[in-house]
Amino acid sequence: MSDRAPQPVERRLPTEESRQLVALVRDIVSKEIAPRAAEEEDAGRFPREIFTLLSESGLLGLPYGSEHGGGDQPYEVYLQVLEELAAARLTVGLGVSVHSLSCHALAGYGTEEQRAAHLPAMLSGGLLGAYCLSEPASGSDAASLRTKAVRDGEDWVITGTKAWITHGGVADFYTVLARTGVDGPRGITAFLVPGDAEGLNAALPEKKMGMKGSPTAQLNFDGVRIADDRRIGEEGQGFAIALSALDSGRLGIAACAVGVAQAALDEAVAYATDRRQFGRPIADFQGLRFMLADMATQIEAGRALYLEAARLRDAGEPFSRQAAMAKLFCTDAAMRVTTDAVQVLGGYGYTLDFPVERLMREAKVLQIVEGTNQIQRMVIARHLAGPETR
Repeated sequence: MSDRAPQPVERRLPTEESRQLVALVRDIVSKEIAPRAAEEEDAGRFPREIFTLLSESGLLGLPYGSEHGGGDQPYEVYLQVLEELAAARLTVGLGVSVHSLSCHALAGYGTEEQRAAHLPAMLSGGLLGAYCLSEPASGSDAASLRTKAVRDGEDWVITGTKAWITHGGVADFYTVLARTGVDGPRGITAFLVPGDAEGLNAALPEKKMGMKGSPTAQLNFDGVRIADDRRIGEEGQGFAIALSALDSGRLGIAACAVGVAQAALDEAVAYATDRRQFGRPIADFQGLRFMLADMATQIEAGRALYLEAARLRDAGEPFSRQAAMAKLFCTDAAMRVTTDAVQVLGGYGYTLDFPVERLMREAKVLQIVEGTNQIQRMVIARHLAGPETR
């Protein structure tokens, strides 16, 4: 591996506080995350202690209000923190994004009593969350979910199976979407379920091609009983809550994708400037120089796209179309950039001695999670041409 250290990304941050925040993140990354990332990913080890450290450092609740333990940071800043974390280890960056997604329903739709009771521990008390929407038979067609929540006096009893749950089996709480009424989107309600609830069991984690340190598992709800005060929002409002959360979550995935791509570019540049063939560095050859230039351009374009969507969100403007565009472009770019990084390194890029093969495997999942990129194209097209005719 090259001894050439990558130059930090030049960031336009809105305040001195946010600049200090990114400096703190970079310090944690360099000391605690990056040195062990490759070894722990290869071993499939989930770094729970890192999430504890991030919580203690005020980094797990950045986009939420300080009155409940959050960081009061705009999405423009929060997403750049995600990018820094994902560049070091996607298991951590995406994990923080999923945790933030899991807090969205309660923060945005819970009562003041619910927020006061639960949010401080969720945002800065060391807890880790997971988000339960997908099921074995309902992924892209999320409105067809079958997990049921049935009223029993002052309680709800949840029965069913959720699938592809990041942090499944290790989370302290789950935001769960379950059917409480008619078929379709109007019959879905959101609930906050404790991770140790009786009747809640996780299957063995999925064996994945990448992100091996991040547990992804099915969850079985076998008559899980929770009180009505853990219902979030009104009955039947759950699908609208889920869509609202996913708009923001897609920006988190976009930022993580740019981080992964940036890490791959840094490795490719370092290798190309050190590796010599035909008596000179391979970075001198035009074919490879143009490849590096294209990689860098895609990264800068993706970063600008997700930041523009974030600024719309921060301003209270509609941003759903831009979020879908950012998720689509940034994750496709990450796949291209990481694949090209492997090509730049040649045979070495295909070995475990260099991180680019891991980055390429990790980039693939970002085109799938939180709405496949085919779904993003559908979302964008609906904003342009209206709903499909049937």
